Amino acid sequence: PKMKEDNCLHAALICLGMLYYSHAITTEKLNHTRPSLHGHHEKGKEGQVLHRSKRGWVWNQFFVIEEYTGPDPVLVGRLHSDIDSGDGNIKYILSGEGAGIIFVIDDKSGNIHATKTLDREERAQYTLTAQAVDRNTNRPLEPPSEFIVKVQDINDNPPEFLHENYHANVPERSNVGTSVIQVTASDADDPTYGNSAKLVYSILEGQPYFSVEAQTGIIRTALPNMDREAKEEYHVVIQAKDMGGHMGGLSGTTKVTITLTDVNDNPPKFPQSVYQMSVSEAAVPGEEVGRVKAKDPDIGENGLVAYSIIDGDGMDMFEITTDYETQEGVVKLKKVLDFETKKSYSLKVEAANVHIDPKFISNGPFKDTVTVKISVEDADEPPVFLKPSYIFEVQENAASGTVVGKVHAKDPDAANSAIRYSIDRHTDLERYFIINAEDGNIKTMKALDREEIAWHNISVFAVEVHKQHQEAKVPVAIKVVDVNDNAPKFAAAYEAFVCENARSNQQFITISADDKDDSANGPRFIFSLPPEIIHNPNFTLRDNRDNTASVLVRREGFSRQKQDLYLLPIVISDGGLPPMSSTNTLTIRVCGCDSNGSLLSCNAEAYILNAGLSTGALIAILACIVILLVIVVLFVTLKRQKKEPLIVFEEEDVRENIITYDDEGGGEEDTEAFDIATLQNPDGINGFIPRKDIKPEYQYMPRPGLRPAPNSVDVDDFINTRIQEADNDPTAPPYDSIQIYGYEGRGSVAGSLSSLESATTDSDLDYDYLQNWGPRFKKLADLYGSKDAFDDDS
Repeated sequence: PKMKEDNCLHAALICLGMLYYSHAITTEKLNHTRPSLHGHHEKGKEGQVLHRSKRGWVWNQFFVIEEYTGPDPVLVGRLHSDIDSGDGNIKYILSGEGAGIIFVIDDKSGNIHATKTLDREERAQYTLTAQAVDRNTNRPLEPPSEFIVKVQDINDNPPEFLHENYHANVPERSNVGTSVIQVTASDADDPTYGNSAKLVYSILEGQPYFSVEAQTGIIRTALPNMDREAKEEYHVVIQAKDMGGHMGGLSGTTKVTITLTDVNDNPPKFPQSVYQMSVSEAAVPGEEVGRVKAKDPDIGENGLVAYSIIDGDGMDMFEITTDYETQEGVVKLKKVLDFETKKSYSLKVEAANVHIDPKFISNGPFKDTVTVKISVEDADEPPVFLKPSYIFEVQENAASGTVVGKVHAKDPDAANSAIRYSIDRHTDLERYFIINAEDGNIKTMKALDREEIAWHNISVFAVEVHKQHQEAKVPVAIKVVDVNDNAPKFAAAYEAFVCENARSNQQFITISADDKDDSANGPRFIFSLPPEIIHNPNFTLRDNRDNTASVLVRREGFSRQKQDLYLLPIVISDGGLPPMSSTNTLTIRVCGCDSNGSLLSCNAEAYILNAGLSTGALIAILACIVILLVIVVLFVTLKRQKKEPLIVFEEEDVRENIITYDDEGGGEEDTEAFDIATLQNPDGINGFIPRKDIKPEYQYMPRPGLRPAPNSVDVDDFINTRIQEADNDPTAPPYDSIQIYGYEGRGSVAGSLSSLESATTDSDLDYDYLQNWGPRFKKLADLYGSKDAFDDDS
């Protein structure tokens, strides 16, 4: 039915177009002539007035309906000239856009037809040129004139939106009429003709939440207080219809997804009024106890909640922090708990929004409170010592089994289990102490020596009898109290020297003492001589009462020959209770001194041999002798070494420097393969022949008579000249430098002198001429010239 309705519409439009065309033709016939485009009054270049000529043919602006699909070509219009008498002598010609392809003309009648279906959206008008010419001569009867064929629009394009889908946001709780988004559609039909491009917008889906303005396409909210928490996303369908929205118009649709954005219109709310939690008394501060959460349906920063403790008897024992990832309040332990002291606590926790929207402040306080009850659980705690550490004292040298002190621990649990004690043997490897496992009494196991170890640091364990894993540890420091059990002694190994010429009552040494005991049992020291030698004739002792004593000479006239060594016993007592004393022996040597009291020698033998050499002189003499012996041995060793020569020569070395040229040549008369000029040093032309085997220290000018001829080919003269120059060269070493040139030449009547093949090859040569070569070739003549004799002998 819709297709039939469209065909009827098209037919009606065609009829309207034909009526319009007939009206235009009638109007044009009434206005039989029209002004020519080329006939306006114009002034020529010389001022003459040009009169416009009257057009003699009918023309107009033609129209053709687009999308016409009739069986015959549609008549666009007709061209006719006044001079056309109908005898067929006038020919109408059509040119321009689409001429001959889309538009054809009957050259006799001037009727123009459209041969193809036209689309206004593809091209809205065509410009053509018409002309009337003589059919026989093709002579233009009128000037050409343009006319326009307009394609008349029909509603054949539906509206189209710019986007297939739109996305928009609008805050929840927005007022009615709040603009959300504007959608826009376009229609390809002619907006200036009819209502084909006049669009009207309407909403197909999305009521009653949203509405759309019919003319602008602006979508607005239609309901108040839309709640995001109830529904967040809406799908709206908008329609655009042409023909002003009337029946028969074409339409297009688009989808709009509208999301409600969140606002803080909901306060946080705890889902329950009381939270129950528990924590062990063994928990350490900072440990998590539990979590609470207030629900806020808002999202983002609108749903952020902060937690705090506002009241309760556990405010000092607990704290709460906010976990912003989970939006939970984390209750944590703040201080150590004791089940035996308090078994439960109560907290009042508040949850409040971080960001509050003033628009919705009237909705009520954006916070909520809840009660948190925390019960403390009893934990099996280890024993606890009454003190964090213990310090005891015991006298040194005390008998084994002496009580040092007592430690005590108890079980903090309600069960109050029995405790057993033990010593950590890693802190008492020598096993000086033992502890009673039942009551914690610590005793000695052996005698202690303060001078060896003054403090003993041990650790004591306390464990529950029935729960061995529950133990405690406490440090115990034991001080060994000093007892005067060490006598004082010399502070150093003293050795005194007294001069032979010492004067009476002269002090020659000061001594001091040392005591291993504590200061209470040590100084002050008392120095004295034993009673049996208190009247010693040689030396006397004076106590300086500052823990030192001075030894003095009692008489004069000591002699090394008579006695060079004295031993003086000295008694030293300490200030302990009871005091202890010891006898120490001081060694005193008699020495020879000068008049100023400076020591010269303390050796009795050196005193006896005072006329001879001293010990130092003997040592110096021995050192000199050893040095001399070392020098002699080195000298002999160096003399025995022979210096190796830089160059090792054979016995038959004649100190010759031979330069060999490995070029045999072809015989005496060979001058082609070897040029004699190459044997001549270019420097020799000027009379100066530099040495090649050494670097001359200075230059010299050779004698004028030794210059060879540049073009000389006499090898013998050339070599002799070289030998003479070498002999007279002052820069040459003291041996000859002979230069040998292996130049054999060619044409020798002797042929090859090689004897390699003489033993295997029979030769018919006659070697008797060798007898005429002289004594130098005698041996060669005997070898080769005696062949006949050899044959005769055989």
